[in-house]
Amino acid sequence: MCLGKITIFAVNTFIMTIKEAQQIVDQWITTTGVRYFNELTNMTILTEEVGELARIMARKYGEQSFKKSDEQYNMADEMADIMFVLICLANQTGVDLTDALKKNLAKKTKRDAKRHIKNKKLINE
Repeated sequence: MCLGKITIFAVNTFIMTIKEAQQIVDQWITTTGVRYFNELTNMTILTEEVGELARIMARKYGEQSFKKSDEQYNMADEMADIMFVLICLANQTGVDLTDALKKNLAKKTKRDAKRHIKNKKLINE
């Protein structure tokens, strides 16, 4: 299916790279969204979206119970909202998320090579 310049693929047959996601979000923003919100606004929106996910997590996995208004929660959609706004921030600040994630994983791998293996709190007895 094609919406304007953006092609929508069947979810079960399309794998999107991070780079492609950044390009698709940029295309959506500059066509459907008109322009990016400024960075501070997007940071605030990101915080709001993380809060919405936290609300769901607290009710589904934590000790809080769902309210009537929470019954139609969609955890996957909230995670996608977070990704969308994070991609917006990356695009508008010139961050290549593929490169950033590769470097971040390398940093964590080097730093934590033995840290978690030696953590007695993580070992199942």
